[in-house]
Amino acid sequence: MGPYWRSGWTTVQRCDATVTSRQLAEVLMIKRYSDHAANERTFLAWVRTAIAVMAFGFLIERFDLFLRYIAPQAAQRQLAPPSEAFANWAGLAFIVLGIAMIVIAAVRLAKTAKEIETDDEVASAGARFDLALAALIGLLGASLLLYMSHAVLPSL
Repeated sequence: MGPYWRSGWTTVQRCDATVTSRQLAEVLMIKRYSDHAANERTFLAWVRTAIAVMAFGFLIERFDLFLRYIAPQAAQRQLAPPSEAFANWAGLAFIVLGIAMIVIAAVRLAKTAKEIETDDEVASAGARFDLALAALIGLLGASLLLYMSHAVLPSL
């Protein structure tokens, strides 16, 4: 007689052995599954943020086209000619920053996965790197503000 399954979620019966669903879940579940899932969600959040930063970099690099063709007609006045070199470098900086974020997120994912599996206590990495990344993005944003203010309001 082959294996058969009894109806319901509480018991599974195979031949003459009865296993509760809790015991089955303990056998089939990954150890520390919730920790691994949280680690993966954090990685995916970093990747989404990095993709947004790279898309913003591409937009910055092409924004001088917008200023050159669209903004003068909308404002009915001549804007200061923006420096294409600055927009190109700023856009490239954001794209490189996004790529670096993805690489760092992958390294952190692997490192944290190993730390989750160990039974030893592991010291926290701290928030210094996260704060430095936020400061770098803030500085790039401030430089873009100065660039845009110079392009739109040339008297400043």
